[in-house]
Amino acid sequence: MPELPEVETTRRGIAPHVEGREVREVIVRQARLRHAVPDDLAERLVGACMGPLGRRAKYLLMPIAGGAVGTLLCHLGMSGSLRMARLGELPRKHDHVDLVLDDGAILRYHDPRRFGFIDWLDGSVEQDRRLAKLGPEPLSPDFDGDHLHARSRRRRLAVKPFLMDNGVVVGVGNIYAAEALFLAGIDPRREAGRISRQRYRRLAEAIREVLGAAIHQGGTTLRDFVGGTGEPGYFAQRLNVYGRDGQPCRRCGAELRLVTLGQRASVYCAACQR
Repeated sequence: MPELPEVETTRRGIAPHVEGREVREVIVRQARLRHAVPDDLAERLVGACMGPLGRRAKYLLMPIAGGAVGTLLCHLGMSGSLRMARLGELPRKHDHVDLVLDDGAILRYHDPRRFGFIDWLDGSVEQDRRLAKLGPEPLSPDFDGDHLHARSRRRRLAVKPFLMDNGVVVGVGNIYAAEALFLAGIDPRREAGRISRQRYRRLAEAIREVLGAAIHQGGTTLRDFVGGTGEPGYFAQRLNVYGRDGQPCRRCGAELRLVTLGQRASVYCAACQR
């Protein structure tokens, strides 16, 4: 599943090619995604211009101006991707939606499992029910260890699923939660409410470090994710624990262990994480 670094990598990859461009044509080959593509999408977009691309959690925000005014909201789901193509480049299987731009470039949405979606927002983005209750962005000034400490009090669930709660902080999915907890030396099974403020401050720093490195490396390529330019991410080559159960810890050499937390597989080092 594309997580925050993959979505941010996509945003950075496609932004230079679409911002300020006029939409000349909308081609919908498959409208039945997780939510149906709006019937009037072409009517709203053709002749309009793409504004500065944004991101909130794993949602891509594409402001539209000139003609219809609103925002395209895109979620990549489990297997979706947005990439740039050119006129004459034949669509592949599962290339469901094309936005043809005035310079001949095509913003192409691809999604084999169809768990993602493209939707239209007329009103304020902040008031949309999918975005209104989200926690702070992990790379923003609003997020720090004090925030995690305050939100964790009296919480008895394990710290890893606590981190993956989008109401606490957005975009820290399974891969990056596991990696950040390793860097911070925290056992993913520990109760969230029993971790000290000082350790949460170290954990917040580790989350920033892991996400920043993943974005710099273009995301983590798992199965079929590619960024907006069609290139794979390379952060998987730097993973310390995720997907490495039974292998030696890169730090101490102990065998990494596998547990299930919140119905998700979690790999950790019992020697380094306490």
